[in-house]
Amino acid sequence: MTTDGFGAFYQQNRRAWDRLVAQKSCFAKAASDEELMNPLNTVDGKLGWLSNGVDGKELLCLAAGGGRQSALYAAAGANVTVVDISPKMLELDREVATERRLNIKTVEASMDDLSMFANSIFDIVVQPVSTCYVPNIIAVFSEVARILAPSGIYISQHKTPVSLQADLEGKRGGYVLREKYYQSNQTPLPPTAKSRLREEGTAEFLHRWEEIVGGMCRCGFVIEDLIEPNHARENASDGEFGHRCQFIAPYVRMKARRVSVESNGSGNSIWIPT
Repeated sequence: MTTDGFGAFYQQNRRAWDRLVAQKSCFAKAASDEELMNPLNTVDGKLGWLSNGVDGKELLCLAAGGGRQSALYAAAGANVTVVDISPKMLELDREVATERRLNIKTVEASMDDLSMFANSIFDIVVQPVSTCYVPNIIAVFSEVARILAPSGIYISQHKTPVSLQADLEGKRGGYVLREKYYQSNQTPLPPTAKSRLREEGTAEFLHRWEEIVGGMCRCGFVIEDLIEPNHARENASDGEFGHRCQFIAPYVRMKARRVSVESNGSGNSIWIPT
């Protein structure tokens, strides 16, 4: 495990997530009995992105410790490996694996360095909101592309740039952009108080749409679908999570498939499914 390109920020986020586990944060809770009754429906719902199921598939839960993602996919039949920087989050995965008798392996590592894995060994990579914790999102996409098998599926969710730009407290019925859109990838956002949108104590980085969508495409993925989970609540008061979500989509969720580049014989490159 290395911290190249991450350094002190890696350690800061590692400690922050360990603390969130100790505080029994809502972001560090194992899957519930109700969620596990129909685990694939819990994670895939009406999307149908995993309509062929995950039974017997090699599936990586990337930066997804905490005992929820791993348990749901393992209960649905996948051979699950979970990677996370927080040893405390991974403890929750091991606990749920023992309690539920699930097939879950844990690896403590950074999402932008998966050198412990060989090429093309996973059929599916699932990554909940977490790319905001690394300065270089392209390094993450490159590693995911490398470890995915031909035509492998990459499902990821990201904090939207505007949500990280805007303030958390509503004023006069709206929200003000406080952070620049164009900024250094090595500079984290200012710290913030605890909220449903920002995790207190973490170092977070704003990634532009060009980096999220364009970067994924340039790393060898074709995006097959994209949704913005709707958390808006019409009756919410100013400053509440549901009120802010009326104005700003906090997250984007994407389904992408691994492709490769080959020459078309005329000196130009073409994208084809691998």
